[in-house]
Formats: sequence, C-alpha cells, structure tokens
Amino acid sequence: MPRCLITGGAGFIGANLAHALVARGESVRILDDFSMGRLQNLRGIEDRVEILQGDIRDPAAVAAAVRGVEIILHQAALNSNPRSIKEPGPTNAVNVGGTLLLLEAARAAGTRRVVYASSSSVYGDTPVLPKTEALPLSPKAPYGVSKLAAEFYCRVFSQVYGLETVCLRYFNVFGPRQHPDSEYAAAIPRFLRRMLAGDRPIIFGDGEQSRDFTAVENVVVANLLAAEAVRGIGEVFNIAGGRPSTLNQLVAWLNQLLGTNLPPIYAPPRAADIRHSYASIRKAEEVLGYRPTLEVQEGLRRTVEWFKAHEC
Repeated sequence: MPRCLITGGAGFIGANLAHALVARGESVRILDDFSMGRLQNLRGIEDRVEILQGDIRDPAAVAAAVRGVEIILHQAALNSNPRSIKEPGPTNAVNVGGTLLLLEAARAAGTRRVVYASSSSVYGDTPVLPKTEALPLSPKAPYGVSKLAAEFYCRVFSQVYGLETVCLRYFNVFGPRQHPDSEYAAAIPRFLRRMLAGDRPIIFGDGEQSRDFTAVENVVVANLLAAEAVRGIGEVFNIAGGRPSTLNQLVAWLNQLLGTNLPPIYAPPRAADIRHSYASIRKAEEVLGYRPTLEVQEGLRRTVEWFKAHEC
C-alpha cells in the first residue's frame, strides 16, 4: 500500500490500524490532536510512524497531513450519541466540518482515496433487522446526523470531483486500546474497568437491548480491503460481525472470562439509546471480500487479556 494517513491515528481504531499497517511494512503518517487519542496506544511503533499533532478543523494541519499521501483512513471524530446531545455544535464541527476540510485538502493534494469511518448510528432505531445499506436512514442524535452528512460529502466528492471514497458503517467496535475512562466510553471498556476492580457493571436499561459487537481486528481488515478495493467507490458498507448479542449476554461472558460473579446494576435508559441493532454484511462480503475473522467471544477474550495487562 502507498503512503497512508490515519486521522485520529492515536485513538482506539486508528492506533489498531497503525499497528497493522506498520506490521505490513507500510509507510504511515498520523494526524491526531490527542484530545482523546493517547500516545501510549502507539507504544512500540512510535519510531516507525510519522506523528503530526493537529486538529482536523485546522486547515494548515490538515494540508500538512495530506501532503504526499495516496490513501487516507479517516477515523478522527467526536464519537457518542450522548455526547452529541450535550454538545451538538462541536460534534458537527469535527465530524462534518473536519471531514469536509479533509476532503477538500485531499482533492487539492491529489490524494487517490479516502476511506471514511461512518457509524451504524445513521440508521437510528428503525425496526427492520438486520440493517441493510438500502434502509431509510433516521438518526436519533446529532452524532448520527453528523456521520450521515459526512457520508454524503464523501459520495459527492467521488461523483463530482473524482476523489475515490469508501464509507464504512461500523457497528459497536470493541477491543484492545479502547479507552474506558470517559463518561462516553463504550459499554465493553466501561464494564471491564468496573469488573476488573471487583465492581458490578452498570447497564443503562434492562440489558436486553442487542448490539452487533464487532472486534476491532475485523474493522482493521475492512479498512485494508476498502483501501485497495477496485469496486465500491462512492458507496457505503456495513462492517460488523453480522449477529446480535444482548448486554446481559455480554456481562455473562465477561464474568465467565474473568472468573467473577458480578450481576449488573440497571440504571435508567439514556436518551437516544437504540433498542436493537445488528447488520447485514452481505454487501461488504460480495463487493469488498470482507469476512469477519474474529467472533465476539474470542474478541472478548483478547480484550480481557489486553485490559489486564495495560489498564489495571
């Protein structure tokens, strides 16, 4: 693969991508403002990647980052539905404004392809399952709106300007390097942080809501496929495991892996939480050649081992 830029490359998914690319011997540049990304996520490859500290909303930083780059893996974002409900302005500025700025800079610099990290949040709470890319889109929070708007910008830049873009809609990604401390942290790192300390995990709602939990290793594979695919330009793809698990099941599996017996504490549901979500991944299988290589339970085992070694 030619020289690659990872925006948000010190974050959870971005850092996993960086490690995978370096392991393949690729040339990698990272742009991150370190507001959520952590230098420790790049431990072991710091001297093998080029790290630029800068904001995705800063034209000078973005112009410097895209210079000489052929492929961009765009992971930088303000994530979380609850955060976006509290802070819709910053969410839009980073996720929409930052993406548009990046696309403009990429076009000016002659970048060939941008692989954009979108989200299952664009579907909202539509009752149809599994979620296919052809479903009507109805996001429930500003975060989903911002991801959808940026998807449309990516498609337009492909159609109007000839910049190759591929949008990947991630479903509930988890794994090593996922930060557990934020109030907006995803369920699995929050559960693990408490359970490893001997505390009961907190579930918002009754725990029977289902998600398509997706090991980060699968998302890395999907990005590498999208970066090199000859088909699917200007299109969107679900990236997931393709099967649902409830939060109650998740806690039971974690108890089994940890050798604990910590029943969840149930708290009131959060605003904009979605009841059920899992993906059809047929389009990604047929067009990109994507196949999930890691099932949820094996992904959880690897995640538990990583958290024991790095977050305790």
